[in-house]
Amino acid sequence: MNIRRVPFDHPDAVKLNDEVQAEYHERYGDGGDATVLEPADFDPPRGVYLIAYDELDRPIATGGWRSQDENGEGNEDGDAELKRMFVVKQARGRGLARRMLAELETDARAAGRLRMVLETGTEQPEAIALYTSSGYEPCTKFGYYRFHDDSRCFAKRLGS
Repeated sequence: MNIRRVPFDHPDAVKLNDEVQAEYHERYGDGGDATVLEPADFDPPRGVYLIAYDELDRPIATGGWRSQDENGEGNEDGDAELKRMFVVKQARGRGLARRMLAELETDARAAGRLRMVLETGTEQPEAIALYTSSGYEPCTKFGYYRFHDDSRCFAKRLGS
């Protein structure tokens, strides 16, 4: 797997974002994640967006983080919010999400972020299992879905 930094509006990022949104719609029936994301949210040093490519240079996994600070929506100063973690169906079960998560944590830590936070939902048990097995713990709900019953928020201190 070859992991590359790309802009959030890169054609491969757009393609995989469309796929993850379709999967969210399939699982939740709501048209996908309504959280507003802008390409600039992922511009270093305040964020990053990564795509993993396979040996044939096909995009197979994505993930990014964006800086968040205290904002009245449940975030704390120093947060790095994980967004668009996704592995295409045919590449699942190979540890790609765990590797992508580790890369994103390392990058956020190097950027001085203090805590990685994420929001997922009850219809994504495999995501919840990944995060809890990677040291994430439930935290105060934040962001767009903080008032939704099926929303679950997790955090992990990034420490040095």
